[in-house]
Amino acid sequence: MPFELIKSETLLQGRAFKVRRDYLKTPNGDETKLEIIEHGGSVVIVPIDDDGNLLLVRQYRHAAKQDLLELPAGTRNAEEPFEECAAREIREETGMQAGKLQKVGDFYLAPGYSTEFMAVFLATELRHNPLQADFDEFLQLEKIPVKKAVERFQSGEVLDAKSLAAWLLAKPYLEKYLG
Repeated sequence: MPFELIKSETLLQGRAFKVRRDYLKTPNGDETKLEIIEHGGSVVIVPIDDDGNLLLVRQYRHAAKQDLLELPAGTRNAEEPFEECAAREIREETGMQAGKLQKVGDFYLAPGYSTEFMAVFLATELRHNPLQADFDEFLQLEKIPVKKAVERFQSGEVLDAKSLAAWLLAKPYLEKYLG
């Protein structure tokens, strides 16, 4: 017997997501409740410039109470296609436009409590073509040679889960920069 949804109620409608409580009947007949964050999906981008540098952003994350080094990423607008979102977000966060965007994978960010589904793109053939950043984003761009970036990911300096997952999915495409 699968889990059965009994009812669902909205607890909070926020700017970027909604929080709902689902009441479920479990396979053994018990009842339970789960709080779920409904999120429209997002992208994370692995941008490599023509000089073999990985472009990362450093930004303050209030929940972590610190600045984190991350790959550029962002939330989809409604039903915006993932590739269009990636093309927009890289311009907003790095000031660079990707001549080539290649999807390298996707994943659920935290399926235990969120519906957020992320698509990962490798961005190459970069050229300067910025878009205005979001009003509440204060980003510092860091260009790091791919070889040195590997060390930063492996040393534990990068603490952001989406960046770690995207790096892992993009690794097979980065071998030529590691030679």
